[in-house]
Amino acid sequence: MNAPTAALIYAPFPVAETARTIASTLLDEGLIACANILGPIESVYVWQGRVESAQESAALFKTTAAQVERAVRRLGALHPYETPAIVATVCDAAHSGTREWLAEQTV
Repeated sequence: MNAPTAALIYAPFPVAETARTIASTLLDEGLIACANILGPIESVYVWQGRVESAQESAALFKTTAAQVERAVRRLGALHPYETPAIVATVCDAAHSGTREWLAEQTV
């Protein structure tokens, strides 16, 4: 099997349950293979010209480079924030077993 390139998507959420619910949807739709829900985290950011901070939960979604654009679009549609901070990166290196597993789990 020619294993695909891995990709990671990062996004913060207001609470872990929101991240968990969205992760389940992305898993059901075959857009990701796994989500690691992290938290609590403190986010410090500029919003509407003011420095703000908030306690959030973050998620790291594992997928393939072939699925990353679809997964980012879907995540943006599901995300509760007006302007969600969603970033993705294609991985320069990943274990071959991980890449094979990602291929098996995503459509």
